[in-house]
Amino acid sequence: MKLISALFAMAVLLLGPCLSFAQSSENPIKLGSVTVEGSIRTRVEGWDWFQDPGYGNSYAFPGTLIRLSFSQQREAFDWNFELGAPVLLDLPNNAVAPAPQGQLGLGGTYFVSNHNSQNSAMVFPKQAYIRFKHLGGHEGQSLQVGRFEFLDGSEVTPRNATLAAVKKDRIVQRLIGNFGFSDVQRDFDGFHYVYSRPALNFTVVGAIPTRGVFQTDGWGWLHTGFIYTSLTGQVRAQQKAAGEWRVFAIYYDDWRHVLKTDNRGAAARQRDMGNVRIGTFGGHYLQVAESPAGTLDFMSWGAFQTGSWGALADRAGVFAQEAGLQPKLVKAVRPWLRAGYLYGSGDGSNSDNRHGTFFQILPTPRPYARFPFFNFMNNQDGFAELILRPAPIVTVRSDIHTLRLTSANDLWYSSGGAFQPYTFGYTGRPSNGARSLATLYDTSVDFQVNARASIGLYYGYAEGKSVIQHIYPHGPNGQLGFLEVTYRF
Repeated sequence: MKLISALFAMAVLLLGPCLSFAQSSENPIKLGSVTVEGSIRTRVEGWDWFQDPGYGNSYAFPGTLIRLSFSQQREAFDWNFELGAPVLLDLPNNAVAPAPQGQLGLGGTYFVSNHNSQNSAMVFPKQAYIRFKHLGGHEGQSLQVGRFEFLDGSEVTPRNATLAAVKKDRIVQRLIGNFGFSDVQRDFDGFHYVYSRPALNFTVVGAIPTRGVFQTDGWGWLHTGFIYTSLTGQVRAQQKAAGEWRVFAIYYDDWRHVLKTDNRGAAARQRDMGNVRIGTFGGHYLQVAESPAGTLDFMSWGAFQTGSWGALADRAGVFAQEAGLQPKLVKAVRPWLRAGYLYGSGDGSNSDNRHGTFFQILPTPRPYARFPFFNFMNNQDGFAELILRPAPIVTVRSDIHTLRLTSANDLWYSSGGAFQPYTFGYTGRPSNGARSLATLYDTSVDFQVNARASIGLYYGYAEGKSVIQHIYPHGPNGQLGFLEVTYRF
């Protein structure tokens, strides 16, 4: 009840300004030839994490991210300088328990990541880049240098609307992303090269991730880096079908020499401060087709890994298969039914010389774990989904996920990669020899007020199974709800 009442109280405060924003002019602000743009996103999160007596697993807090950018478009180049200002207020100061219970939701994570401060804010350069266009006289060739955002899989936006929607929601940023759900987010310092033709795109990105995500100080670098290459092709669209394929390779190096999160004992991990050097090779295929029953979509995505995990050899893999149908029935709500399965490998032994847990690199976890207490690592996720679109500005989505660890000898992993110099970026809790993790039920409602203002509501309920019951025997069920208001100018 505390969670629900907090969300509704904040709704009254936030919806009024949003509705007034909806009447604002949609013309961009100009300073000569320089365009000024920005956004204000405020979200109130209500957490009821799996219970640990004596610690605060139930709490609410607001987080705001303000972005302000100055940009200019020229014939041969464009540039953008953007400031980010995250503001975190009233973080819980008792939502971190000793291991294995650990941080009781993201409120606890924000608190410990910002020097145990309940209130934290900072201003830092979020983006600062120049992009050289039409290199070599070719319209589709460009080179971007500086600080920028990058989401793997976003290189091309398909013309087919269904294909584009599936790609945006179910392909993009699985392995590299800006961690857009967090109140600070992540950027990359480096270069972004593109060579594009009408049906083919070649992309190379080499970069170092910035600090941020959970700590409001986003100024510095991390001693990690990656090189990403991809080739994306469009399957020639026919009257009733369209498709897309992509192959990619990622080389990732983490030379921070911090304690790694894996299933070895503490002594073995403390002796091994060697680099994580991993190559990830994979791809995806998307297909959309019209049938008498409605629009069908199919998605296949996967990758395998090889390299070194400190002193261990790394061999791991992941794959996902999904399908959907937009039936011609009940056109008033335009239903979309989807289902799928993901398999992320786990490590079968903590005493051999091999690391078998799939490493998710630097993703944005939440699109694939909307109640973000899990990720792809040592995980099997079977889900069913219903999307309703009763109006162009309203989307309702409900999911059910059955979550199970791949290996009972490995850990229950969460979070989304490096974000500060002195912590690894992923957390792991013991399985205690069990595999069944949770059943997750959730619903969201997204309302686009106009081109500038939007409102989002989310509620998720996790019914903890044997893995969670062993760690949180006093309360193995968890809840997350939030209200989010975004205004762009």
